[in-house]
Amino acid sequence: MSWSIAVLGAGAWGTALALTMARAGHKVVLWTRDAALAHEITHAHVNSRYLPAVSLEPRLAALDDMDAALAGADCVLAVVPAQAMRGVLSAARPVLAPNVPVVLCAKGIERETGQRMSEVARQVLPENPLATLSGPSFAADVARGLPTAVTVAASEATFAASLAEKLSAPNLRCYSSDDLAGVEMGGALKNVLAIAAGATSGAGLGASAVAAITTRGFVELRRVGKAFGAQSETLMGLSGLGDLILTCSSAQSRNFAYGMALGRGESVEGLPLAEGVFTAGIAARIAGERGLDAPIIEAVTGILEGRLTVEATMHAFLARPLKSETG
Repeated sequence: MSWSIAVLGAGAWGTALALTMARAGHKVVLWTRDAALAHEITHAHVNSRYLPAVSLEPRLAALDDMDAALAGADCVLAVVPAQAMRGVLSAARPVLAPNVPVVLCAKGIERETGQRMSEVARQVLPENPLATLSGPSFAADVARGLPTAVTVAASEATFAASLAEKLSAPNLRCYSSDDLAGVEMGGALKNVLAIAAGATSGAGLGASAVAAITTRGFVELRRVGKAFGAQSETLMGLSGLGDLILTCSSAQSRNFAYGMALGRGESVEGLPLAEGVFTAGIAARIAGERGLDAPIIEAVTGILEGRLTVEATMHAFLARPLKSETG
């Protein structure tokens, strides 16, 4: 049975998910603030700004009117940047029926409050069922129909499983989880660590250093994630380790590319949005408040704030007191 799905956000990931849902037989409406972009998607069947090389399904329509986009929706995919999520969901609230599930597809922590996306959404939409979709995925790959696996998480296992079944498509396999905190924290923190890996690569410090940063970064991801109640199995899965491996190994990742520019000493002005830039500071603050050892996350924050250089940071890491790897 097909659904009527409203996708909020017509960036690369929102467009890719909308296209995938349309190919799977669902009726999909894509919302964007940009009237010109909505017209282009609907009539030219292309998103030249975010997915220029992908032809869109003719039946995929886009609107710049949120009320019209949400009308009759059986499910909503919220695919806007993490720092914009509260505002967009607040705008949707007056017209969104309370029984309609909202699937959050942004990876980040709200900078002002330190809240995960589901915590933000619960405040704004207290009556709507909530879930999160996350995992190792590049929008261009998904839009091209390449095989991808992600996790759909909700606080209730049966609800998560039902959503995962509905949102799965021929090229998109959705696993389910009831560890909402774990899936969200894995997706948020891997962005920060991808900046670290990219900066290490961009500074020409070698593949061995990138591997070390990625691996030790995963230790921090597990340490911070557990403090939020994440399950170890979740952090070892698609939305944790899987996503970390993908984003720390390819310039196709916006966070890795941002880090590469920092490592090379290049200007980052005009680069695509990298969620890790916004998440780093709040993640470092949370780690500090909870007494958690997170030197890589703290170093990324220092580099982004201009207090540290990549080379000096790597030398400082090598000079840290020796310890057991599992300590």
